[in-house]
Amino acid sequence: MTDSGNAGELVALALKHSGVTHLFTLNGGHIWPVLMGANEHGIRIIDVRHEQSAAFAAEGWAKVTRESGVAAVTAGPGVMNSASALAQALGNDSPLFVIGGRAPIARWGMGSLQEMDHVEVVRTLTKKAVTLTSAEDAYATSAELMRTALSRRTGPVFMDIPIDVFFGAADYPEATEHLTRDPGPPPDHEQLRDIARGLREAQRPVVIAGGGVWWAHAEDELRSLVQGGRLPLLVNGMARGMLPPSHALHFARARSKALREADVALVLGARLDFRLNFGQPPVFGEDTRIVSLDVESGDLKTAIAWLASESGGDHAVWIAELREAETAARERDRAMTSSDSAPVHPARLIAEVDRFADRDAIIVGDGGDFVSFTGRLIERDQPGLWIDPGPFGCLGSGPGYAMAAKLARPDRQVILLSGDGAFGFAAMEFDTMVRHRIPVVCVVGNNGIWALEKHPMQSLLGASIAADLGERTRYDKVVEALGGHGELVERPEDIRPALARAIASGLPACINVMCDPAAEYPRSSVLM
Repeated sequence: MTDSGNAGELVALALKHSGVTHLFTLNGGHIWPVLMGANEHGIRIIDVRHEQSAAFAAEGWAKVTRESGVAAVTAGPGVMNSASALAQALGNDSPLFVIGGRAPIARWGMGSLQEMDHVEVVRTLTKKAVTLTSAEDAYATSAELMRTALSRRTGPVFMDIPIDVFFGAADYPEATEHLTRDPGPPPDHEQLRDIARGLREAQRPVVIAGGGVWWAHAEDELRSLVQGGRLPLLVNGMARGMLPPSHALHFARARSKALREADVALVLGARLDFRLNFGQPPVFGEDTRIVSLDVESGDLKTAIAWLASESGGDHAVWIAELREAETAARERDRAMTSSDSAPVHPARLIAEVDRFADRDAIIVGDGGDFVSFTGRLIERDQPGLWIDPGPFGCLGSGPGYAMAAKLARPDRQVILLSGDGAFGFAAMEFDTMVRHRIPVVCVVGNNGIWALEKHPMQSLLGASIAADLGERTRYDKVVEALGGHGELVERPEDIRPALARAIASGLPACINVMCDPAAEYPRSSVLM
């Protein structure tokens, strides 16, 4: 190794020293130096067919590993194509580092190819966005941005590099520091004592855990808290699996009753957004005391551990009431999940996938109504085994998430559950998976409509406009043409055998399942 290198080599070295093993990208002249640097320093390069997928793959890597995912995209349209993924990562608190090319400083303002000020565009989508102006700062700035992505409220960061700076040379650093995240300041113990007292005195407490617990590496502390205090647990996002579905304190279908009737609701690492009706009735009770702890309150892992040390109580009557509601709700779902109809009911399709998948399989959701069914019915025994778009809800994130999950956990099944509308956003990434030998299995729920829009439009407006797709489109043939494995399925009893063949093929695969367009997700409100 020489004692100096260009800015791209220094950026790649900083990534390598921060533990980065994969770089997701789409080739463009403005980023050649970082591609050369990554290749030199042994970082595996995964080149995709659209920059959006590069950034989503980097976010998917973060969701599975809790490391910062990294994408490199070319200037102008390359950066703009990654903007949706930056916005989604911000909503998900996903640590993501996007490196963009940039027109040269020497000709700035003269109309260079793909010239634009990316930083001003992405500033509100990131924790920090900067332009590198000197090769001498390449290593230190990259290392600091990696630390920023992983610290306190984790999230996306961005750096663009003018092409003349990219090719500028500087010395390698004489000494490097190990990447250490900053979890935030110590929590307020007076606040924690008040929360612990409220939980002990509550008759009907409930704990709601969100992705912030996952990013804080606090799943063990959460389990200690709810088990020690006998506290019912509800989860969303990346907190799924923090208790297995068989656990006596895990509740999914009794969510409405738990939130509406709780006297104390402790919200850990979850935003009071539309998923929780902004903390307002009628989802929460008029008299429910809502207490929220998140990274803004200090080190969340330490806070939950302290609460666990002070936990105690017996809420047997309340837990029994919730278990009765949970059991009844699951029984009501049985009609959907056991339906023998053809076209296939989406709930039956998802139930078949759930029965087939290994216990440690990673399930990725991408779609609208189809993912609503999936989120309702898919349960995991451990955290980190369920990935969906989150509150930003960008379709087309699934292939990027899934390929990253398989690269990060090559010994596990990775199954992508995709609506047919969502499949169209990034279908060409099956070419990426074929070229890089990433055997993800995609199950398409093909009902020929934009169901999340069509059904509510018909209900509220009496008509549906621009809500239909092609009937019986052969998405399986698209994947076959790209070099993967494809099958068409029309009967529910054929789903699991098709999945077994897809896994056995060792190829990226598409199981294209004809689903009933009349099957509507039983939601209580329109998601707006």
